[in-house]
Amino acid sequence: MSSAEKKVKIAVRGLYKIFGENGEAMVDKVKAGMSKTDLLAEHGHVLGLQDINVDMKDGEITVIMGLSGSGKSTLIRHLNRLIEPTAGEVILDGEDVLKLGEQDLMEMRRKRMSMVFQKFALFPHRTVAENAALALEVSGRPLEDQKREASKWLDRLGLGGFEDSYPHQLSGGMQQRVGIARALCAESEVMLLDEAFSALDPIIRSQMQDLLLELQREIHKTIVFITHDLDEALKLADHLVVLKDGYVVQQGEPQDILLNPSDPYIEEFVADINRARVLRTRSIMKPLAGEPKADAIEVNWDMNLEDTIAMVKGDTSKHFVVTKDGQNIGEFDMHDIMEAMVPRRAASA
Repeated sequence: MSSAEKKVKIAVRGLYKIFGENGEAMVDKVKAGMSKTDLLAEHGHVLGLQDINVDMKDGEITVIMGLSGSGKSTLIRHLNRLIEPTAGEVILDGEDVLKLGEQDLMEMRRKRMSMVFQKFALFPHRTVAENAALALEVSGRPLEDQKREASKWLDRLGLGGFEDSYPHQLSGGMQQRVGIARALCAESEVMLLDEAFSALDPIIRSQMQDLLLELQREIHKTIVFITHDLDEALKLADHLVVLKDGYVVQQGEPQDILLNPSDPYIEEFVADINRARVLRTRSIMKPLAGEPKADAIEVNWDMNLEDTIAMVKGDTSKHFVVTKDGQNIGEFDMHDIMEAMVPRRAASA
């Protein structure tokens, strides 16, 4: 199923967060054009989020990225109402989360949304298995069910044999895997990961990214992932949302954002990216004009351009046919690759 055909799992509509004693009264001022700087200087209020509108599709990874202070962690905490909004809606499967009563909200957090934090948030006095099974214990599942589910996901995450260990006996990367196992044991429809890999060493971080993608191909969860790292965002995202000063600068398919920045801020953000390593053949292909050339090289739609370039051994005359599930879906040549390698100017200021 294509992304366009997938249903919207979470819809954020007109979301504002203004920190201060009288935030609701400040919304109209922001809507009228008052800047974040002026709001603070003139009224002593901090603009956290401004008119956020994002659709998060079922079974996809939505990555929300931005620099420190952009509002990304504030946004993810609105999804499960760890932070109350000033205005707007958060719709989960057609139901406004912001209108839930205390009991329903607790049930939603317990059963429908699980969260993985940067700081791991493991209980030091509980074993690895007990930490992983926490949500099942809270929901009253039998002890044998708790042990079975915890063991299944710990083993899947490469922690088989560590069930009886304690968090202090594990490395940082292993502790984060326990946090992910705990979220998976909760059997929730939505997983929220707030800078989940940011505290890890680069090699471990890359391994965790690969593991998350591998798991996602199996479990098809709706995942909302927060990061300040563009490389991580481009690697993980089905849908990428870039924030700056509390508002959405650009959102869409990562490949399209890289090829078509809509704002000078985005243009600067992507300027130093290794485009050949990130861009996929599907992003630069054109519709097939009849039958592919007899000597066209067949490439998978998800192959990156770096691997594609390596195939031709310097021969710039080569043509390519792009395939998906055994079907020809497009074509391109070396000229198209060269064009994609050149950063484009933002479409508008």
